Amino acid sequence: MIPKADILIVGGGLGGVAAALAACRAGRTVVLTEETDWLGGQLTSQAVPPDEHPWVEQFGTTASYRQLRDGIRQFYRQWYPLRAEALALTDLNPGAGRVSKLCHEPRVALAVIEAMLAPHRAAGRLTVLTDHRPVAAEADNDVVRSVTLEHRQDSGRQVTVSARYVIDATETGELLDLAGVEHVTGAEARSAYDEPHAPDEAQPLNQQGITVCFALSHHEGEDHTVERPADYDFWRAYRPDFWPGPLLGFQAPDPRSLESVPRTFEPNPELDPLAVSADQSADAGDKELWGFRRILARKLHRPGAFDSDITLVNWPLNDYWLKPLVGAGAQTGAEAVAGARQLSLSVLYWLQTEAPRQDGGTGFPGLRPRPDVTGTPDGLAKAPYVRESRRIEAVTTVTEHDVAIDLVGPYGGTKYRDSVGVGNYRIDLHPSTGGDNYIDIGSVPFEIPLGALVPRRVRNLLPAGKNIGTTHITNGCYRLHPVEWNIGEVAGALAAHCLAEDVEPHQVQAEDKRFEEFARGLDRAGVQRHWPDVRGY
Repeated sequence: MIPKADILIVGGGLGGVAAALAACRAGRTVVLTEETDWLGGQLTSQAVPPDEHPWVEQFGTTASYRQLRDGIRQFYRQWYPLRAEALALTDLNPGAGRVSKLCHEPRVALAVIEAMLAPHRAAGRLTVLTDHRPVAAEADNDVVRSVTLEHRQDSGRQVTVSARYVIDATETGELLDLAGVEHVTGAEARSAYDEPHAPDEAQPLNQQGITVCFALSHHEGEDHTVERPADYDFWRAYRPDFWPGPLLGFQAPDPRSLESVPRTFEPNPELDPLAVSADQSADAGDKELWGFRRILARKLHRPGAFDSDITLVNWPLNDYWLKPLVGAGAQTGAEAVAGARQLSLSVLYWLQTEAPRQDGGTGFPGLRPRPDVTGTPDGLAKAPYVRESRRIEAVTTVTEHDVAIDLVGPYGGTKYRDSVGVGNYRIDLHPSTGGDNYIDIGSVPFEIPLGALVPRRVRNLLPAGKNIGTTHITNGCYRLHPVEWNIGEVAGALAAHCLAEDVEPHQVQAEDKRFEEFARGLDRAGVQRHWPDVRGY
């Protein structure tokens, strides 16, 4: 039996988890649902180590996101056989990956997230429904009344949950569609906001590619070659028009310059992982594939504890962009996920059998997929990494003119009277279903306006992830882990605040005194709302 809840949060990714924590801290009862059996989204079921800005160790996140990061590090210190030099590091990077200052295994993040939620579950404030996906929503008079969810393994098992506030923390903005909330998909026309990188005409099915990530270790002398994937011949021959060669190859565009650049691949390098620096403002770190998203570095631990590193494959080779995930119907979306899975399996098989080696040979049969790391039978992530969602038509829409460094200068950017958080990342768009190559633009440290979380019409639904009021272009910098967490935390706090004060989100956003009262609560919770004097990159 599902208890009555003040707030229903659909989607258990980082935004959903942060929303649940904020609402429960405010004393509200919450139902949190998740389509997979793991909470954590990008960080866990999608198996993507966090993409973060270069100042993350000092400032530029919420206090609760910092608590998550500290908890992950403490988990390794307490339970893993770290060598003394690594154990002493306050800024321990368990995987010594170059994409982030905190690369780690999905299961560790899952354990910490579950621990953060545990007191609220024990108190009865929080009910978690995993393996449930939304299939219908009832709405009238600009209010979402209820959401019906279906069990992933048993379509006959459905539950309908009513709540005074509903938060859409799904990966694709599913509730926006189900509840009839005005939204956009894909690329807006240039005429909409005069964005320099927008197309001349709207392209709703032009969306960033998705990626089915997977985990690998390497064991020289062993053979872990998987069965030849059904679509391998197609992917082996596939050569995109804007690519320097076959997709299955180590030659790929540099995202920032689009010049053809070789990638290197050497499993288990001898370099001391303590010498690795992760700073994307200085070096994107993506040219050496094994170390780019490494999530366990064997040399950080006592000799003999691990016979291989573990790396996470989220590379140019396995971005999938042949079909859009949203907006073209459920069948096309399912075909996109299936295609992305086949691409990743084909990348794995190609690495094991045909990839060129530095010693002149071909293939790395010792590459072992790690289902124990991803929690799946085949070592692929439980869910695809989704970079672009449906987006609400919001009170405030963030555009390229607000954040692009070429337009506002390195210290520019829009300052919002209703800022509820901060973030920073380059405007990073991966190749798209419309045939676009990378769009990778310098951006400035930005603020998150509350108006981007408030739908123009609907009064009790809030977004908590990539479905806020950004454009196809600016989604490229607002879509990463710490920003999604910040958005979710604010959505949960706002719903709780509106219940306590008997006001609506539109009032809080529009009226200075009401916003200031809400903002004081965010300040007390450790939500940073403005940047110090830092320069974009």
